[in-house]
Amino acid sequence: MIAVLANPAAVAYAGGMADVTATLRTALERCGESRYRVAQNTGIPESTLSRFAAGATLHGENLDRLCRYLGLELRPVRRKDGGR
Repeated sequence: MIAVLANPAAVAYAGGMADVTATLRTALERCGESRYRVAQNTGIPESTLSRFAAGATLHGENLDRLCRYLGLELRPVRRKDGGR
């Protein structure tokens, strides 16, 4: 399970990466800045952010940069049944 954390509340997603991606897309849309501005401030190419907004996924450093910029944190959360 993965949790997407935003201060002050944490939201856990049992559905995995698809839910994380949807949450990140929503946060990008609601941040109040243009994709151009986000690209300038994160170093992520604007074309990459545009593809992400249209349905593509982010990977690696781009995912980390966008999460940091939007004030989100990805971390594993132990399930109630003891699994990961």
